Amino acid sequence: MSHDRLYITAEGLEKMKRDLAALCERRLVVADTIEQARSLGDLSENAEYHAAKEEQAMVHAKIRDFEDKIARAVVLDTQERDTSKAYLGATVRAQNLKTNSETTFMLVGPAEADISVGKISAQSPVGKALMGRAVGDEVAAQTPGGAMTFKILDISY
Repeated sequence: MSHDRLYITAEGLEKMKRDLAALCERRLVVADTIEQARSLGDLSENAEYHAAKEEQAMVHAKIRDFEDKIARAVVLDTQERDTSKAYLGATVRAQNLKTNSETTFMLVGPAEADISVGKISAQSPVGKALMGRAVGDEVAAQTPGGAMTFKILDISY
């Protein structure tokens, strides 16, 4: 368990709390499954029992992880910063200068990064390049897929 602060959006914290509640409910279902499998007798060759025990361990590990992250969470407050620049919680619309296409990113902490919905970690190469930059700035990032250059078109919170 880490004692570092975990900067997160209010939306990200609420999602974590919902996921934790769902895992707590799942834990009860798994416990019932274990009891039912246990009632079948010989546990040494009881596949249902062993599968349920593995799932129980996984669910407990995820619960501990979410509890740790929620305990360390610090919700971002956009009123305490210069909103003309990109920081955590900012939605940045940028033009990829190589492909001439527009992309929108939301800068978030690593705990809520999900590229499939446009949320990138501020610790990623592109996230680091965008942090603290303003509309009109051109930024370069070295990614696993190669060098990328963006021009920031808009920043909103």
